[in-house]
Amino acid sequence: MVGRDILRYHPRWRDPQVFAGYVESVIADAREDTPRPEGRVPATTLWYVDGDAYLGRIAVRHRATPRLLEWGGHIGYDVRPSARRRGHATAMLRAVLPVVADLGIDPVLVTCDPDNTGSRKVIEACGGAFEDERSGKLRFWIRTGSDRASAVR
Repeated sequence: MVGRDILRYHPRWRDPQVFAGYVESVIADAREDTPRPEGRVPATTLWYVDGDAYLGRIAVRHRATPRLLEWGGHIGYDVRPSARRRGHATAMLRAVLPVVADLGIDPVLVTCDPDNTGSRKVIEACGGAFEDERSGKLRFWIRTGSDRASAVR
């Protein structure tokens, strides 16, 4: 998502009208009735900021397709390179779990690359239970419902 957005909008984001259009597209992506390519599902994207500094984003796919169940999961997140290794990804993932619960997703699938130790630690810190490795991704399930507190370490 972010890579696609960067290719499409950067460096035009400095233009207020272009940025406003981008924000509208992010908001529209969460609506069920928004036209989208086949295989893409509605997704809510939230930005993680400190004051006016962008730190990262987290996106929640509203449902899983067979491909997402195999490879991508329900949640994708990234932190700006200069803000990494400061706990932001863990904070973002923890903060989004009630949003996921409100969407009726419990448990939620989160994946990462096998060599991404940092992301694995984030997922596990948020209660991720390892299921398996498929299609080159580690797959974890996190409870989002009322029994979530007892599952989070």
